[in-house]
Amino acid sequence: MANTHSFHIPVMGIGFTIDSPLKVSHLGIDSVISLVDDILLEKLRKMYCDLSNLPYTEITDKTEDFRALRITSYLNLIQNLAEEKFQALKVATQESSSEIKKYFSILPDSSYLKKEFNKRTKTNFNLEEIKNWLKENLTMGSIDVNIMTKVDKDNYIKNKQLPTEYNDAHAALRGYANSNVNSSLILSAGMNPRLYSYIEQFDDFFPDKNGYIKKKIVLKVSDYRSALIQGKFLAKKGLWVSEYRIESGLNCGGHAFATDGYLMGPILEQFKNEKEDLAASIYGILVSALERKNKPLPKHILPIKLTAQGGVGTAEEHNFILNHYQVDSVGWGSPFLLVPEATTVDKATVEKLATAKEKDLYLSNISPLGIPFHSLKGNTKDEEKAKNIAKNRPGSSCPKKFVSLNKDFKESGLCTASRQYQHLKIKALEKENLSKEAYKKQYAQIIEKSCTCVGLGTSALLTYGLDTKTEGDGVSVCPGPNMAYFSKTMKLTEITDHIYGRNNVISRKDRPHMFLKELSIYLTYLQEKVKETSSKSSIKQLKYLSTFKNNLADGIKYYEAIFKTNTSFIKTLNSYKITFSKLSEDISKKQTLNNVVH
Repeated sequence: MANTHSFHIPVMGIGFTIDSPLKVSHLGIDSVISLVDDILLEKLRKMYCDLSNLPYTEITDKTEDFRALRITSYLNLIQNLAEEKFQALKVATQESSSEIKKYFSILPDSSYLKKEFNKRTKTNFNLEEIKNWLKENLTMGSIDVNIMTKVDKDNYIKNKQLPTEYNDAHAALRGYANSNVNSSLILSAGMNPRLYSYIEQFDDFFPDKNGYIKKKIVLKVSDYRSALIQGKFLAKKGLWVSEYRIESGLNCGGHAFATDGYLMGPILEQFKNEKEDLAASIYGILVSALERKNKPLPKHILPIKLTAQGGVGTAEEHNFILNHYQVDSVGWGSPFLLVPEATTVDKATVEKLATAKEKDLYLSNISPLGIPFHSLKGNTKDEEKAKNIAKNRPGSSCPKKFVSLNKDFKESGLCTASRQYQHLKIKALEKENLSKEAYKKQYAQIIEKSCTCVGLGTSALLTYGLDTKTEGDGVSVCPGPNMAYFSKTMKLTEITDHIYGRNNVISRKDRPHMFLKELSIYLTYLQEKVKETSSKSSIKQLKYLSTFKNNLADGIKYYEAIFKTNTSFIKTLNSYKITFSKLSEDISKKQTLNNVVH
């Protein structure tokens, strides 16, 4: 069945979409829950059980396999509560009439469902007929989940390492697999072969003879090559990737995975052109694997969805991506942080986001994962970090340890944002007898890391007035650059009207096209890389710059061709070409100097 909406709400942070399905799935909107923080999930499960007068038994960390059990229990609860809301809506009573109206009012005007509903309610209105029609035609939004594949910390009991299946991402996968939810597992942050192999343990991820898959696999990718490699790897295990979620490398929220200069437009073009070949080549591998496993063989090539996200901000961009690249859905992330009906963001953070300008949104190095991370200047977690530094006690107490992945000082791992790690790292730095300038630079890099695994979830606790004694009140937030152009809290009807072109919530006239914004971010990124590279740099570093430059050049040519009749677009593109030419010259000079030095 086709999607009810042509947009979805991607995962945001750890807590910002933690209960979004309960807010929007009965209205036909797909959204994604992060499975990083089982402690947060357990606190919200208790809250929702109390609110719904449902029995609650705490799953403590003394319970065997507590992480997986917490995730299963939370997802089952959200599924049940969302289903109740959806069923109540379909009954078409006086009480549910406002939600029914909202369901149809937020649909695109081109929607067959919307047109049919309006036709049926205008002439010969029959309540029983309407009820039956609603039951047959309305669909819930999907309750999807996200696992960052590399956030897969080893776990221990009394200094004894537990088997791999108790690692964090493995346990999260098991928690989802054992839940009653029929939806999609979105895997992000690259390939984790051990985790991917573990998916084989659960029957819900395999297709039946009709091609139906109870729990679908979605890969978040930023280039075609990665999609092909991962898709084939999973197919060899009898697992089908039902959707490739293509995200801009740098013009996105959260962690940013810079491609080698590949821009979003050309990437989407490649996926569109090679979609059928991708499906056919992977399907052959899938069938062979299913035969070996004595699993049912689907009668036909299974469908693949393409979706895209990262920086989209206008109805024009939304429609262009849908129509030109033939994608199935477009992800709208950061703007939804300003929609309390859809996401869970504390009031103070919403106000900071609404007033944020370009200068307040920056690509930082604060993530303990060592991956560039979009952040908001003045967020309360950074203020908390600064106070600790001022007291000469840099680092977090690390109450949750979800990214305790660094093993430089401890076999079980430490988080690079933790007080313990930063203390040990600074002590080691002091022994290196560096120059004052070199020491200062490395010291700053150590203390820059921030406790995001707590900060990205605390907002939900503050929103609902839940205990933050363990976590503290500091909030990290990770909007994409697009946030600068959305400047007010919005109702769900306002943002959906904006997405579908019925209204415009952006008051500024200077917002650049999403592709141009991404190009500008890539140029800034390349400038920084050029600065970091000296004539004595390795051949590998210089080759990276050359590859990056060549791919950007190809992307610029692509945009020149595809937007040749859009004078405004081409004018801005030409200004970026001047910056690009200067960077190209700098890279060529460094390569020449490198050849002389070597």
